[in-house]
Amino acid sequence: MKKRLITVFTAAVLILSLFAGACGKKELTAVRVGSLKGPTTMGIVNMMSEAEAGTTAGKYEFTMETDPSVLAAGMINGNYDIVMVPANMAAILYNKTEGGVKVLDINTGGVLEVLSGRDDIDGIEDLAGQKVVLTGQGATPEYALRYLLDQYGIEDAKLEFHPEATEVAAVLAEDPQQIAVLPEPFATVCQKSNENVRSVFTLSDAWAGLGDDVNGGSRLLTGVTVVNAAFAESNKEELKAFMNDHEASAAKAASDVDGTAALVASYGIIEKEPVAKAALPYCAISCVEGTDMKTQLSGYLKVLFDADPASVGGTLPGEDFYFINE
Repeated sequence: MKKRLITVFTAAVLILSLFAGACGKKELTAVRVGSLKGPTTMGIVNMMSEAEAGTTAGKYEFTMETDPSVLAAGMINGNYDIVMVPANMAAILYNKTEGGVKVLDINTGGVLEVLSGRDDIDGIEDLAGQKVVLTGQGATPEYALRYLLDQYGIEDAKLEFHPEATEVAAVLAEDPQQIAVLPEPFATVCQKSNENVRSVFTLSDAWAGLGDDVNGGSRLLTGVTVVNAAFAESNKEELKAFMNDHEASAAKAASDVDGTAALVASYGIIEKEPVAKAALPYCAISCVEGTDMKTQLSGYLKVLFDADPASVGGTLPGEDFYFINE
């Protein structure tokens, strides 16, 4: 009888402890995520949809912007926990916050394409003596193109900047003989609306053509994911959930183009679903983490720094900039 009582008591204690553990389980905090309208948001659009349905590992509040400076200001002011911004802006944020942010992953590779209706433009060498219309003055498009022109020995190309990619597309629409640099998905939209315009080459191809001896193993990058360092330290479960959800969303953008394109249109990233479907394969959506992220990004930032230290905020980020999940 005594043995039976001990067994019953032990079982009761076990049940109570399990119940208490379940009741005391920490509910994840909603992560405030800011992203740019374009490939970066296209990479998390599946995550956004699943978060609304309550099927993601984490909880989120998403905001989409068209101006990366708005996201940067929001990060500095504490309005976001995670932002997806141009790679060089991540370094600028690191310097402005004195190490207050970390980069989690590369979310978008090179998406810059040279477009024209001219038959005599086949590669970057053909830009010598030409006018090139582009957006992104003081950002990745300008820095990347100037670096490539310098490396290929082209000194007389003239760059004409416009504030918005839509304005650059309008220049091509009016005169297909112009030469322009456009990011995806605008490059695809432009070609779909103007049969006289074609994609001549990508800046990523020109970058890779220089070889690792020149680039140090770097790649031409567009966007990275940045987290507030204090948030990362105090919300480790939320961060882990985000990274898992982001990786799954980026993978789904590649494996389910039809479904992702439908979401891209429904969220207003690209108005027409067929255009979104055509653009997705060229948007270089990724989720590169860890040492691969560090190698590619650090090399890219070094190239920018050597060209213009101001492009990365004056100094290269330290080792603590790179979040390596052990």
